[in-house]
Amino acid sequence: MPLIDRDDCALVIIDVQSDFYPPTRLDVDRPRFHEMVRRIVWITSVADRLGIPVVVTEEDPDTSGRTVPEIRDALPAKAVTLPKNAFAVWDNPQIADALEATGRTTMVLVGIETDICVAHSAIQLHHAGKRVVVMDDAAYSPGPAHERGLRRLAGRGIETLSTKELFYDWVRTIEGADAFHDTHGDLTVPPGVRL
Repeated sequence: MPLIDRDDCALVIIDVQSDFYPPTRLDVDRPRFHEMVRRIVWITSVADRLGIPVVVTEEDPDTSGRTVPEIRDALPAKAVTLPKNAFAVWDNPQIADALEATGRTTMVLVGIETDICVAHSAIQLHHAGKRVVVMDDAAYSPGPAHERGLRRLAGRGIETLSTKELFYDWVRTIEGADAFHDTHGDLTVPPGVRL
């Protein structure tokens, strides 16, 4: 597979909602969840600066709440936020239409949960002929479900990359990376992302 071409990418943020994991969910690793949110905020800001379209989904927002405020605040002005009823984004006609409207064929997926909504979305998009990339450190499921979801994706030939790997695919050169960081010094880079 070639490197990820930022001019062919759309970023898809899946169901990172304020009430998805209520306090009664004791199986949720809260620091890991918040680190995922931090990485999504950063890559969303990078996508905005690089002109990469962003589509956001919200599963049952009346119960699970809206997208967390940190991510909402980072969204580009043209980002589209849509309700999601089927687990796979592609199985929701309005979301599928929004993805098609981007004109991009590489879908970069982040969000929750790795083993269900992210996996279903990746598999259906892949089956529809899209190139699919799941950011493994910007996706989350509680407990062993995260790793199981990643194994399922690997078994289907779906690419997984870290935030660092995706960023350097997008900028391609030392000069490009340095120029991005110099120009966008207001963005706090997550740990382990800079060379």
